[in-house]
Amino acid sequence: MTTMTAAAPDTDGRGGLTVAAGAVERIAAQAITELDGIGGAASRVLGIAVGGEDLDQGAKVSADVTGSTAALDVRLSVKYPLSVRATAETAREHLIHRVGELSGLTVTRVDITVTALHSTETETRRVR
Repeated sequence: MTTMTAAAPDTDGRGGLTVAAGAVERIAAQAITELDGIGGAASRVLGIAVGGEDLDQGAKVSADVTGSTAALDVRLSVKYPLSVRATAETAREHLIHRVGELSGLTVTRVDITVTALHSTETETRRVR
């Protein structure tokens, strides 16, 4: 995790602000819950999903903070039949705005990986 230290422009050098990457990750994960139709992604160990994707779980976010900028890598799931492209773009725009607003950083990049689609209907099986 990278941290950012910068003197606020109007402090005359009297102090600084440090924003840890972990704080940015938590802000982004919370901000994504403000959108409908987006859920979490399964945790991964050695690249293999452990557990399942769930609309009730939080998205997985990692952040790289450099100076006064942040780049986000987000893994999430989308509720079917929402458009994956439109939903990802909405999420990207929302994260750029909300993370910037809440952290004071400029979000320069948001990479989104959609790990699953969730159906609103439960699948039923028939035995014949």
